[in-house]
Amino acid sequence: LIGNTSSVDMAFVSGPSVLSNKQYSQRLQCAQRRSRLVAVDQLAATTNLVTLPGGVELSRVGIGCWAWGDRLFWGYSGPGEDDQLRAAFRTSLEAGVNWFDTAEVYGFSGRSEKLLGEFAKDWGSEDVKLATKFAPLPFRGRKDVVKALKASLKRLGVEKVDLYQLHWPAVFGGNDCLVQGIADAYDEGLISAVGVSNYSASLVQETFSILEKRGIPLATNQVQYSLLNRRIEENGVMKTCNDLGVQIIAYSPLGQGLLTGVYTGPRARKPPSGPRGLLIRRYAQQVRPLTQAIAQLGEKYDKTSAQVSLNWAIQKNTLPIPGARNTQQAKQNAEAMSFSLSREEVEHLDLMAERTKVTLPGIDTSK
Repeated sequence: LIGNTSSVDMAFVSGPSVLSNKQYSQRLQCAQRRSRLVAVDQLAATTNLVTLPGGVELSRVGIGCWAWGDRLFWGYSGPGEDDQLRAAFRTSLEAGVNWFDTAEVYGFSGRSEKLLGEFAKDWGSEDVKLATKFAPLPFRGRKDVVKALKASLKRLGVEKVDLYQLHWPAVFGGNDCLVQGIADAYDEGLISAVGVSNYSASLVQETFSILEKRGIPLATNQVQYSLLNRRIEENGVMKTCNDLGVQIIAYSPLGQGLLTGVYTGPRARKPPSGPRGLLIRRYAQQVRPLTQAIAQLGEKYDKTSAQVSLNWAIQKNTLPIPGARNTQQAKQNAEAMSFSLSREEVEHLDLMAERTKVTLPGIDTSK
């Protein structure tokens, strides 16, 4: 399954210059990971865990916690919803999902991190993997990364986070400054793996090189990716990440709910209020042929449209992070790991997605 490391990969490992033991080990791990990507279909079918550079093991589906505490976009209703979220957290873990992704800017005053920390503490197991993000706000610099991380750790109630990510490219001060800051946090033992989010191919390559000089692997790049937003397949992000062994995390893998079919079928549900509702109303009818194709595959495998859409993302060697605000959604997310679409079925969905001529708006990762 894993295969042998190719001669090209070994050239990548050895490189043109003398490497330290730590750098050599990192490059060897990267080359081996590149070899594994060749057999991604078989890999997705045989294991539900992925090991990031650095050793952190994540399930092939995680839970995105953007909605936990977010009133504006997701309509969080306040503390009265927290027991429902707690139940979704527990159900996710019981069903085989082992990690949760949040950020310091999710919810008012870090509400998402606080909730996640409370739930993880109540669960009481070290098996829960936590990922969060640093917001590169204007005038934040290198020292602010560790400072912000320590505030996140306090809200999460832990001494170390499994994955820490730069939430978007630096607005001022350049990329190097913030990458050095997150590397400082890694060297202080505050994080197990380093990631970025919304990074272009060139920024991924640049960040990989900066970290490599400090003997630190770049583990992930979290980007918007779904059947309704496949820009990373065209702008070099997916290829660059695969070449470097950087795992792609797919946020909004259900296209803000459009791919679930609940807003497009004969018994279509009324779209929610707010910005997300506007998006759904705009595209619901246009994507209906795609959601019908998804539903047909769902009938074949006895799965929901959401599970088919998530499995499509898995077969593309990404780790999708759908939201979960109740136990039903939590179970549904986990069961997306229980089957595998064939290559032909993935290609069929690719074609149907192209025919919709819909690409949902998102952060530009082409530059």
